[in-house]
This record gives sequence, structure tokens and C-alpha cells, in this order.
Amino acid sequence: MKNRITALRAEHGWTQADLAQRAGVSRQTINAIETGKFDPSLPLAFRLSRLFNQKIEDLFDDEP
Repeated sequence: MKNRITALRAEHGWTQADLAQRAGVSRQTINAIETGKFDPSLPLAFRLSRLFNQKIEDLFDDEP
């Protein structure tokens, strides 16, 4: 699944570790999401959308 997490994280000046701490997950989880190796659970997707003040559909794109 494509996502805008890397770009939004950079806009906020956060490292993967910063975002992971704020979202309550590991840095490896953030890395896996950003590289498309892992699709987040719905609760995690909602947490990320709240952290970035974005709609989930603006963060993630399930189109190939």
C-alpha cells in the first residue's frame, strides 16, 4: 500500500524513532510501513492520521 508517511514525517522534522514513540510502535514498524512492507492495523492507521492531522485516505492509497 502506498503512503505519505515519509513525506509527512519529514515535514514535521521527526525521525522514524520520533514518530514511532508518538504512535506507540517500534521504529522498525514505521520503517516497514514507509517502505510498503507492512500495512498498519486500522487502530494504528487512525493514530497516524491523528498525529498528522490528516484523513486516513489522505495518508494511504490502496491503488496499485
